[in-house]
Amino acid sequence: MRPPRRPRRLTAFLLAPLLTGCFAATGDAATTPDAKVGARLRVALAFPPTQDLSPYGADATILSRLGVTEGLTALDANGSAAPALASSWRRENDRTWLFTLREALFQDGTDVTPAAVVTALTRAGRAAPAPAALTGVTLTARAQGATGVRITTAAPDPALPLRLAGPGLAVLAPKAYADADTVDPVGTATGPFALTEITGTTSATLDRFDDHWAGRAQASGIDARFIADGTARANALRTGQVDIAEAIPVSQAAALDADSRRETATTRTTSLHLNTKSGLFKDPALRAAARAAVDTEALAEGVYEGHADPGAGLFGPAVTWAEAKRVTPSGRARPGRPDGASITLATYDNRPELPEAAQVLKQQLEKAGFAVKLEVREYARLESDALAGTFDAVIGARNSLLDTGDPVSLLDSDFTCDGGYNLALLCDSDVDRAVERARTVADTDKRQDAALAAEAVILATDAVVPLVHQRVVTGVADTVGGVLLDPYERTLVGTGTRR
Repeated sequence: MRPPRRPRRLTAFLLAPLLTGCFAATGDAATTPDAKVGARLRVALAFPPTQDLSPYGADATILSRLGVTEGLTALDANGSAAPALASSWRRENDRTWLFTLREALFQDGTDVTPAAVVTALTRAGRAAPAPAALTGVTLTARAQGATGVRITTAAPDPALPLRLAGPGLAVLAPKAYADADTVDPVGTATGPFALTEITGTTSATLDRFDDHWAGRAQASGIDARFIADGTARANALRTGQVDIAEAIPVSQAAALDADSRRETATTRTTSLHLNTKSGLFKDPALRAAARAAVDTEALAEGVYEGHADPGAGLFGPAVTWAEAKRVTPSGRARPGRPDGASITLATYDNRPELPEAAQVLKQQLEKAGFAVKLEVREYARLESDALAGTFDAVIGARNSLLDTGDPVSLLDSDFTCDGGYNLALLCDSDVDRAVERARTVADTDKRQDAALAAEAVILATDAVVPLVHQRVVTGVADTVGGVLLDPYERTLVGTGTRR
């Protein structure tokens, strides 16, 4: 039998503020191991699962926002790595780090051990496609004693602690990996809430995990609904059907009571991605013509009604260090003449502003001489075609620091030849060299400089046109407290979220 764990849980509870205090919360987020049984939370999410809640793709963020999964590290409010399942770490040399695990349990009752962490990281490294946090990175994990995990990367990776905070690198119990082809997060994670049931792409049921290392959550569980229509999410909040509704459309924000609106500056940028591999926008001159046609001020003030800032680069105002370091792109092609050339512009409607932005952008491009066909789908039906190059142009909203918290990793994933989320299908040797230079820099300040230098090289290709930097509106019932308002959009509910 396992020895009593009460003293260990108390120690873990004393460390809880490292995570529960990372982001602004709507009320006191404090929790105690002896909290009374609380009401269940009803949550409306914007994006239905696209991969059966696999932790390796876009669904990983759903799991982290619902408090299901955790990694070795987390991000604090300043974008630095903070302890999670690992209580501490140190760099042994330029390619090797040693992480020390805290005492914690998986939701199936088994211990979080070095061997279990090694299994989780090894499976993530073998996933196809790989989690975005591992783009361009090969790592090997080995158990070291009773509490240590030694991680070695094929090339120096100064950002590894940030990378391990990515939702796609969550640590699950060994039984989650029993099937060689799939990963099962139901009842196998470590977060304060455990998945108990998934109903296709419509809903999920979660119960509180009473043995969470940071103490028992105040809510007894979560009933999550996936509602792609933004107006429907706002109506569900107004009529009391849900307690929390993410991504409220700006058109609905004013209709909510002031006490139930929470606006958060985020690191999310909406951009126009131009297909550089096939079709019209293989021509740099026509990409330049598209870029010159865009009026970002009209999008920010018109479509987003002031809840966004005009696009300044790949990293917006929420990335506080970016503006002072930004480099002006040079060597851009001169705009060509579209002469009525036909293009297909695609976007998705899970974020309601995007179709409206696409309509405005369609008008701007047509004014510049393009003939534009608009394609709007739900994200789950759009992603694979977008990455396959089916469209000439795609409008997407991307949280630039979601996957790793590291700006260089975002550039690697989205704009290099081997990038796993390269909507522009860009493959440019100058870009790859600039990103590679940035990847090798260890000093934080100098790494930021190198990232902004690489950003300028990317923008010079006109493969991507930053449109707006978003502020997200979350709907929160006035009876609810402790919601985690996270600029990285990785968290939403935690141990202190309650009603």
